Amino acid sequence: MASSDFAIGMIFLFQTIVGILGNFFLLYHYTYLELTRYTVRPTDLILRHLTVANSLVLLSKGVPQTMAAFGLKHFLSDIGCKLVFYVHRVGRGVCIGNTCLLSIFQAITISPMNSWWAELKLQTHKFLGPSNVLCWILNLLVSIIIPMCVTHKWISKNNTRKIDLGYCYGVVDNGITHILHNIFLLSYDVSCVGLMIWASGSMVFILYRHQQRVQHIHSTNLSPRSSPESRVTQNILVLVITFVSFYTSSHILILYMVLFHNPSWWLVSTSALITACFPTVSPFVLMIRDRRILRVSSACLRRSAPLHTLFT
Repeated sequence: MASSDFAIGMIFLFQTIVGILGNFFLLYHYTYLELTRYTVRPTDLILRHLTVANSLVLLSKGVPQTMAAFGLKHFLSDIGCKLVFYVHRVGRGVCIGNTCLLSIFQAITISPMNSWWAELKLQTHKFLGPSNVLCWILNLLVSIIIPMCVTHKWISKNNTRKIDLGYCYGVVDNGITHILHNIFLLSYDVSCVGLMIWASGSMVFILYRHQQRVQHIHSTNLSPRSSPESRVTQNILVLVITFVSFYTSSHILILYMVLFHNPSWWLVSTSALITACFPTVSPFVLMIRDRRILRVSSACLRRSAPLHTLFT
């Protein structure tokens, strides 16, 4: 095994372990808040679904790429290849859908009561649960054709070519069915990203107007504390910017791989690495910016301190 392959394998292994631990801790944190009713926010439900989807992406992308980099080439069976890619596409689609839902919900939440969103604002909480379930069902259905796009071993067919992904072969088919399905998947992704950008722009505009409105209330010698809604909105904006950045970079590389024949192993690995960056980074972005985690952690440490003194 070449030293470069070993280095790539270690990077994938580190990324997968860190991402899984981060998402597990975040899921535990939001579940704990839900069970204890400790300052629960409506967005916590969406974020719980996001952590599960992130974990699916990391397991279905990071683990196979790590094993392939360590020399276990094409170790999956044909069913294994199809299952891994199906799970990855479902998890990735739910990531996109939940991030989009999160940005839209927050844009509606912070909108003024005199806006045209006023009536919808009072009903949004009721639609969060069904919207998350619908997102899962939609991605489970539209990803059914994904197993047809991968195979364990290459079989030559007309109007097709292969992309060696290390552990499976991606099939680029010029048939009308595959083209239409790819257009549908791309439309879903582009629609969600477009709605994210639109909702983020709306949030920035609303926050700017709010800041201008309250400037005359606070003294210039005092630093006014931001409201909880503003802090949550800022957290979501950072999350959306992170997602769009990694999503754009990943799709540029994927498009290059599809358009050009025989992409190098480095290009395939770089594309997979960037694809898994958002599921790895997003839980830490949320944890750093969520003050409730520090409060809960501090409370747990204070409770455990008397127990520690008993054994010292």
